[in-house]
Amino acid sequence: MATPLTADRLLAALRAEGVTVVEHPGWRTHHRNHKGAWGPVNGVMIHHTVSSGSAASVALCRDGYASLPGPLCHGVIDKAGTVHLISAGRANHAGGGDPAVLARVVAEDYGDRPPAPRAHDGSAGAVDGNARFYGFECVNLGDGKDPWPAAQLEAIERASAALCRAHGWTARSVIGHAEWSATKIDPRGFTMPSMRTRIATRLTATPGNPPKQPSKPSPPSKPAQPTHPGNKPTSPSTPTPRHQPFPGAAFFTARPSSPVVTAMGRRLVAEGCGAYAVGPGPRWTEADRRSYAAWQRKLGFRGADADGLPGRTSWDALKVPYTTKNP
Repeated sequence: MATPLTADRLLAALRAEGVTVVEHPGWRTHHRNHKGAWGPVNGVMIHHTVSSGSAASVALCRDGYASLPGPLCHGVIDKAGTVHLISAGRANHAGGGDPAVLARVVAEDYGDRPPAPRAHDGSAGAVDGNARFYGFECVNLGDGKDPWPAAQLEAIERASAALCRAHGWTARSVIGHAEWSATKIDPRGFTMPSMRTRIATRLTATPGNPPKQPSKPSPPSKPAQPTHPGNKPTSPSTPTPRHQPFPGAAFFTARPSSPVVTAMGRRLVAEGCGAYAVGPGPRWTEADRRSYAAWQRKLGFRGADADGLPGRTSWDALKVPYTTKNP
């Protein structure tokens, strides 16, 4: 179980995972918290909208209708792969579901699928899923014929992975509505086991980067050639990382002098967050702290979360080029 992410942290987690996000007016305070608990949260639930068109689907999920007031989810994922944020609190998306399913999601110990649900909204013993799950509504007619574009499936994968990564969950914390309630069929058109496989693979990669693809079989090796007298045979090289791993908060509080700080500063300038009169340079300074605080605010952090001291989520989102193994 976990405390729900604040609006700032939800936004930052999605952006760090490379999700294209649109913030709709009022989404931070648009919720149903006055009608019941929001949290502790245990997972992510995927739905289809039974609608078409981004604007119409977002409006439907934001406002709801007479018998089911909005918001109907936290984010709407359209066919282009954009996540439209419409809520950061309790939403009317999951309804009542099976407590046996919840137990397996919490334990993350099921196999291909959680146990088939026997409960549904309104049945005896049903659990309030609106308190326990983040919800993403995906624009699709849900008839089994409406296509799921690659960009949309990737956005579902990235958004789900973002929340799993933020809470330390595995892909087994992501389920479909049909896996929660005995009366639901969504999402229809792809399988949740296949999506969980995608999410699990993404969680092995650096946030925002594509997961590693299985390597192709290597061609047969050629016989070793004799080395030239006086020369040493070369050893296979290790691939160099694309981005600098997070060096830890203590690295910055020690006011280091390192090429990592220079590379970070250059990225901050490129993002329009530079507060440097001169530089950036290798020595961590107050200008670095102010510049990084501007980057944190750009990601959506506020207050003490935008103090200018790098954290893992904001660092991974900055994508500082790899500089050295030993900063």
